Amino acid sequence: MTINVDVLCVGHASYDLIFSVSRHPDADEKIAADSLLSCGGGPAANAAVCITKLGLTSAFAGYLGRDLYGDQHLQEFDAYGVNTQLITRGDAPTPLSAILVKPDGKRCLINYKGDTQALSADALNLTEIPAKVVLFDGHEPLISLPLAEKARQANIPTVLDAGSVHEGTLALMNRVDYLVCSEKFANQYADNERSALSRLAVLAPVVVITLGERGLIWQRGNQQGAQPAYPLTALDTTGAGDAFHGAFCAALAAGMEWQSQLRYASAAGALCCMQMGARLGLPGREEHARLFNQAL
Repeated sequence: MTINVDVLCVGHASYDLIFSVSRHPDADEKIAADSLLSCGGGPAANAAVCITKLGLTSAFAGYLGRDLYGDQHLQEFDAYGVNTQLITRGDAPTPLSAILVKPDGKRCLINYKGDTQALSADALNLTEIPAKVVLFDGHEPLISLPLAEKARQANIPTVLDAGSVHEGTLALMNRVDYLVCSEKFANQYADNERSALSRLAVLAPVVVITLGERGLIWQRGNQQGAQPAYPLTALDTTGAGDAFHGAFCAALAAGMEWQSQLRYASAAGALCCMQMGARLGLPGREEHARLFNQAL
């Protein structure tokens, strides 16, 4: 098996059903959706697509079921040029997400995994890591932990997309070079974002906390900083974090300097909010360049 990509994305792949609604329903209430979109999803999976859309190369390592949703997702990966040689397929269902998006871009999400289990530690047997950067989303901890150690030994940078506090993110947070976490993760982990930043910086060499429309804060060694968000009006925030992480890894693989790397990732996250659906909102190279070249 020969793979040589800029970024290897390890973790969760789902299939998303995105409903546009006027508001989120109350208990025991039935409402009608204004529209429906369907596409592949999942943090690491979306990041892999984002990377290829930005002009770099990626591979996805994770699980897809041998079902309609798994087949459709695999076709999307192929269409976007994501390397799929490290995907494991089985009889358990492809995880499915139903997402309700309001006109202000706020969303709620229901995820169904059925009896789908995390891949076993021997499901990903790589003699060497075929990438410049490895991204984990924490959803495949049994294959991620040995891969993170192998990357450390090979001096390959590792990034954790920490969307929320769960077993997988807790297991990886002190084993990666870049801990890039959401506002939700930070507030689950500590009383507030600043406290979380200080505490997390003890565990990882570089910590970034994304704060949505409030931008981000970061700590890199003894240095700290903040960056504002691009001033865009969100249509759907689904996948903004996935786009940020994908672009962050792409910039890291390309050798960008630190502040440019943060702006590059922020531009991708902002543009993802401008369309319905995470996968459909991931920006292309030219669209991204136009925003990235604007001063914050």
